[in-house]
Amino acid sequence: MRVRVFYHDKCFDGACSAALFSRFYRERIRSDVDFVYSGLLHRAGALFDEKQFDGDENAIVDFKYSSSPKITWWFDHHESAFLSAADAAHFEQDQSNRKFYDPAFKSCTSFIAMIAEERFGFDPTPVDELVHWTDIVDGAMYEDAKSAVEMKAPAMKLTMAIESSSDRDFVKKLIPLLAYHPLSRILEEPFVAAVLPPLIERHLRSIDILRQRTEEKDSTIFFDITDLELEGYNKFIPYYLHPDSVYSVGLSKSSFRVKVSVGSNPWSKSAPTVNLAKICERYGGGGHARVGAISFDVTQNDAARRAAAEIVAELRATVRHQV
Repeated sequence: MRVRVFYHDKCFDGACSAALFSRFYRERIRSDVDFVYSGLLHRAGALFDEKQFDGDENAIVDFKYSSSPKITWWFDHHESAFLSAADAAHFEQDQSNRKFYDPAFKSCTSFIAMIAEERFGFDPTPVDELVHWTDIVDGAMYEDAKSAVEMKAPAMKLTMAIESSSDRDFVKKLIPLLAYHPLSRILEEPFVAAVLPPLIERHLRSIDILRQRTEEKDSTIFFDITDLELEGYNKFIPYYLHPDSVYSVGLSKSSFRVKVSVGSNPWSKSAPTVNLAKICERYGGGGHARVGAISFDVTQNDAARRAAAEIVAELRATVRHQV
């Protein structure tokens, strides 16, 4: 039995969701199974390649819905989970008891743990550490910006490695370990330990770069790092540098996309009032109420900059009107 698991790539919750799903499936569905992992990224154009849905079963976790009949399992918690009204209707009509959605959950991992326990009798106790930390990481539930940026906890170091590693197989090798080993133990794996020192150095350099590039006005930060290879930067650095901010909008670039990241400061004294997922959806992106993103084709620098400028102007105007 071959099960292909599609997960949100370069994302701690995405990797942990794939790990927890695999453990649940092996323990409660069938044990004679080989898992194949495929990372998915938000990009301009089609998100799915149907030819990749080649498992005896195919699962998508922590990523948008696909109405393909080849997808047999789906779990997600993003507010922007459906690419179209037709996809949403398809999900609503599904009777398989294999597809689940709840945007109220901080992490997809904790959502899978709950469903697996309540619907299938899975014991989530052995993965309590994983569930605990995915809620903190994906829900931005750190005590303060300093702890989020200093990254002393093993989960934070793994998050940095997952988001920043250039090795396409890194997360695929990590997922089976996440399902069964303590996070501190995983840091000692040679392939993990080897990538951490250069990534920590890169992280410290990115703090200095963002200190120079970020501009805060009307409690809204803007920065453009498209000329640098920094897409996997720690998204809490802007709030660490500008603790009184409410929102941030950042432009970054990778080999396949220009990304507009839109976020809100989890520690702001003024609660954010704008649903950022709704703003991002206007430009073909999405996310959660408090954090979202838009992916443009790598050739669409100007379109990405226009979108970022419009969003910055809207957020700054919102803050001004609240004062």
